[in-house]
Amino acid sequence: MDVAELAAYLGIPISTVYDWRVHGKGPTAYRFGKHLKFAISDVRAWIAQQREPSPSEPRRTDRR
Repeated sequence: MDVAELAAYLGIPISTVYDWRVHGKGPTAYRFGKHLKFAISDVRAWIAQQREPSPSEPRRTDRR
């Protein structure tokens, strides 16, 4: 998926995707010339990493 598709999928502005890239956040992107593409598997894995623990789960301290 491209940047616009990722933003739509996540329900965020396109500028947020670019901001995440500048700050080393967000899913891994692949560059094809001037185009950025995101593998759906990478996006899903990244989303799973963003999940906050439930109140019964211990908090992780090794957050990035």
